Amino acid sequence: MAEKELKKSLPEAQADGIIEGRNAVIEALRSGTAMDKIYLAKGETDKTLGHIASKARAAGIVMVEADRRKLDAMSRTHAHQGVIALAAVREYVTVESLLSAAAEKGEPPLLVVCDEISDPHNLGAILRTAECAGAHGVIIPKRRSAGLTAIVAKTSAGAVSYMPVARVANLPSLLKDLKKQGLWIFGTAAGGNTTLYEADLKGPAAIVIGSEGDGMSRLVSENCDFLVSIPMKGRISSLNASAAAAILLYEAVRQRS
Repeated sequence: MAEKELKKSLPEAQADGIIEGRNAVIEALRSGTAMDKIYLAKGETDKTLGHIASKARAAGIVMVEADRRKLDAMSRTHAHQGVIALAAVREYVTVESLLSAAAEKGEPPLLVVCDEISDPHNLGAILRTAECAGAHGVIIPKRRSAGLTAIVAKTSAGAVSYMPVARVANLPSLLKDLKKQGLWIFGTAAGGNTTLYEADLKGPAAIVIGSEGDGMSRLVSENCDFLVSIPMKGRISSLNASAAAAILLYEAVRQRS
């Protein structure tokens, strides 16, 4: 790649939160930059990448092994040297802090749980709707999910600055814990046994939105108290994940008004 092109693409990559190359990633780790994920070349075992992996593990950053083709496709500079980090636009919070924020407001918790929403545009749209609807927080899994990247921030139209997001290792365990703390779990499912307008969303509630392609995973679905179906009057049998989230959130707003 020509030097001129390389220089032109570096600011663009940095603006999108993409940190490429070994020295750049090491410096970001050293300075405490909030990270969403670090992608490392699969099968590479040299000392520098090992150092990056160990620093990332110590900081609790999600690491993903990726083949060279994936790294090449992600790269803006074409000089990734086997490592690409995605900066997070803000820090993740704890689930406990989301529940505490609801208690401080004297409101029953209203949370949105995203089950492997991998499209950053969908996650951004869900954050935007959750913020507008007055939800107390969004929860995502650490793996197989979009995170708080620059693309998500742009799609959220600024909501990422106001809507706290927690990230957990295991969604079924999270749902079990939320139930113990008095929340009812409402999953969205085309073949749900509760219609949207029968669901009682006035109390402490977590709304689970399934992934774009497969919906909720089996274990997540089994840990829902109610499987809620949205009425479909047309010929298409499913809604976009962010649209489904908006419909359930605003039914909760209506019921709580």
